[in-house]
Amino acid sequence: MKSLKKKRRIQVIVVAAVALIMATSLIGYAMRDGINLFRAPSAVLAEPPGPAEVFRIGGLVEEGSLRRGQGEVVRFSVTDGGGSVPVEYAGVLPDLFEEGQGMVGLGTYDGRVFTATEILAKHDESYMPREVTDALKDQGVYQPPAGDG
Repeated sequence: MKSLKKKRRIQVIVVAAVALIMATSLIGYAMRDGINLFRAPSAVLAEPPGPAEVFRIGGLVEEGSLRRGQGEVVRFSVTDGGGSVPVEYAGVLPDLFEEGQGMVGLGTYDGRVFTATEILAKHDESYMPREVTDALKDQGVYQPPAGDG
């Protein structure tokens, strides 16, 4: 009688462990496309990601680099003070997108150009994505907005 109880306990533990492993695997599989790592331009240039890897890049839109009006594709460079990465984006840019302002783009890097599928820009005078601010501080080029004492 005791050995039957012991067998049942072991069976329940094994089934629970298998169910837990399967659930964890399914969650990881479902989230694999939803996890996008952030990289600064200098980090992208130092260790280029694979051409199929989707990630976020952020920094300041480099002064004098914005090229509009060449078909649907907009070209510009994003910098963190330590490196500059050319960006191509086919679509409508956010209203607040301009040179010298913070931005974050989602897309892939082929070794020479970051092809963005989504571009986000700051939404008011004092906002900049935390990752961009941290990267700019690391490079020593961060300038807080006026009135941000």
